[in-house]
Amino acid sequence: MLKEFTVAGLTLAFALSTSAFAEDRDDRVEGDHHKHHNFQTSKSHKKGKKGLKVQLGPRPYFLVDNMEPSRLKRALQRCSEGPFYKTDFSIGHRGAPLQFPEHTVESYMAAARMGAGVLECDVTFTADRQLVCRHSQCDLHTTTNILLTPLADKCSKPFEPAGIDAEGNPTAATATCCTSDITVDEFLTLKGKMDAANPAATTVEEYVGGTATWRTDLYAGTDKDNSWGTLLTHADSIELFKELGVKMTPELKSPSVPMPFEGHYTQEDYAQQMIDEYKVAGVRARNVYPQSFNLADVEYWIANERRFGKQAVFLDASYNLPTDDFNAFMGDRNALREYMSDKVNRGVQIIAPPMWMLLDLDAEKQIVPSLYAKEAKRAGLEIITWTFERTNLTDGAEGDWYHQSTAAAIAAPGDRMKTLHVLAKDVEVLGIFSDWPASVTYYANCMGLR
Repeated sequence: MLKEFTVAGLTLAFALSTSAFAEDRDDRVEGDHHKHHNFQTSKSHKKGKKGLKVQLGPRPYFLVDNMEPSRLKRALQRCSEGPFYKTDFSIGHRGAPLQFPEHTVESYMAAARMGAGVLECDVTFTADRQLVCRHSQCDLHTTTNILLTPLADKCSKPFEPAGIDAEGNPTAATATCCTSDITVDEFLTLKGKMDAANPAATTVEEYVGGTATWRTDLYAGTDKDNSWGTLLTHADSIELFKELGVKMTPELKSPSVPMPFEGHYTQEDYAQQMIDEYKVAGVRARNVYPQSFNLADVEYWIANERRFGKQAVFLDASYNLPTDDFNAFMGDRNALREYMSDKVNRGVQIIAPPMWMLLDLDAEKQIVPSLYAKEAKRAGLEIITWTFERTNLTDGAEGDWYHQSTAAAIAAPGDRMKTLHVLAKDVEVLGIFSDWPASVTYYANCMGLR
């Protein structure tokens, strides 16, 4: 249980820097920027990247103390008293969702306090084609309180309790609620909760529970009279991130509805709308890393938004290949070389696979860069990777999807710091997404990574 490991002094009144990005007139378009929230953060600290007072809390120390004696452990212990600074190497994956409801104001502010220099808004759209921050277009039933509100009547598939089918087999509780089922104004009445559902539930109240024991609901209140779990539009996230003085990495999520939506809203319209909201807000392209698993989205930005396209991130889902084909691909130098060359020829400059695709074990079970990582670097591609501290963190990594190629070298939670070290020093990634950015920030600070 991780309830004890919270950021020191964390409240809803975070004292945060209000450093904003300067305007770049060439990157702006005319238009009104419709905001639903007026974000106000404290100006008690100096502006600028080094002015934010970063607080990491006890978790990084727990991980380092948990490591087996080694040169790396000693190096990490030597910097235990800081001072700590914000770093672009630490990317807040949906904020800080290990303990805070993902894609909420509270989650983002926690990540910023933990020194994440880049924050992520996963982007999808509502029924009235407004962009909002959600990991999936159809996850409202697990990430918000929608089933406990009158908006449940608008869900694509209403709640069905667990039961027994006609053949006597048990059936799981289900529901499907999408952002495209409701308007943006309706969306903003909802509250975020920890991403979970109880498949054995017989009531809605039971269904919206199910949070893993190694997470917590301590910061996931849904009382309408408090400010917990505050949802955001994509435009809201931009304004908040400007106030926090961080860079931005929006991910254009694959629609769960047929495109063109309602016969005329195309994928290209969707991709362009996301970029336009940064331009309207006066955000410099160099401070934005647009992402997509859809290579066509990345190519669209490269062709139509040159400045934003230079930092477009291709999220590599090659792992979805059939197992035998994927294993053959990962071990075939020529196939990997051809694959990386193809991405470079298409204009891709940054590729982002999961951590385990970048790592392997040598004969002594030491963590080393994979052939994939070597060929990506050989092709001249920059690399970002995901996601640190995403899954059960209470023991080793056996069965952990994010560490599957190095599980044999991870016997205890602290051993995950070895993963960070190889990714940073040998693979030389630009940054790492994390569900608890403090741990990555601590490592980056110790190693002088900015």
